[in-house]
Amino acid sequence: MEKLKIKPGQKVDLHDFDPADTRLAPGKKDETNEKSDKLAEKIGDLQELLFAEHKHKLLVVLQGMDTSGKDGTVRHVMRGVSPQSVRAVSFKKPSQLELDHDFLWRVHMWVPSSGDIVIFNRSHYEDVLVVRVHQLVHEKIWRKRYGEINDFERLLCESGTTILKFFLHISKDEQRERLQARLDDPTKRWKFEHGDLEERKLWNHYQNAYEDAIEKTSTEWAPWFVVPSDKKWFRNWFVAKTIVDTLESFDMKYPEPDLHAETIE
Repeated sequence: MEKLKIKPGQKVDLHDFDPADTRLAPGKKDETNEKSDKLAEKIGDLQELLFAEHKHKLLVVLQGMDTSGKDGTVRHVMRGVSPQSVRAVSFKKPSQLELDHDFLWRVHMWVPSSGDIVIFNRSHYEDVLVVRVHQLVHEKIWRKRYGEINDFERLLCESGTTILKFFLHISKDEQRERLQARLDDPTKRWKFEHGDLEERKLWNHYQNAYEDAIEKTSTEWAPWFVVPSDKKWFRNWFVAKTIVDTLESFDMKYPEPDLHAETIE
């Protein structure tokens, strides 16, 4: 899994990562899907243990171009968990109240509590991505945010949160096919917006923004993984495997029950 992890200070050129690469998969599509099913069950078991022990916190950040599969990743990878201690949070266009505060204010309130897993479907990184591409604030403002994000994530980690950040990397051709599939399928057509086509015209600008964001904010305490995501089955397996490995590294144990009563009346 380390092969797709961005080391601190590593230069990032997304052309160096093949979005269709599946060489790290444990087998072909069917075999990998079977392993993904088992990983989803494992995440469910580990999530229950995480909640019971109530010591650790896990934040999973999903970023990617439109149609990269953020929703699909949440749906497939987290299908075995209980909603009791798992939340998926999406960050849309900020409200006026949110704009009246610093850009991290609306994010901080959603970070995980002890025993929780939280998935950010888009995140605080929108403030160095879409904000940059559409020039919503002056460059001197969004450039300072890389350091502010690093400080914010360091604070979370020093408070007991483990952070995993996944960039779901797809090709422009794959995005075209997925957008067309939305139009062709009556059950998915509702997801299509004309704004998707306008954003697609800014593909290269977004790629540059992602390269800078990943390069400047992949740290020892909050690393980025660039996940080849043209093949959904590989994407799901990689994210699930990384989450399982991380949860297992906590070496969690169920707490001992307080059994003062010897019998149950």
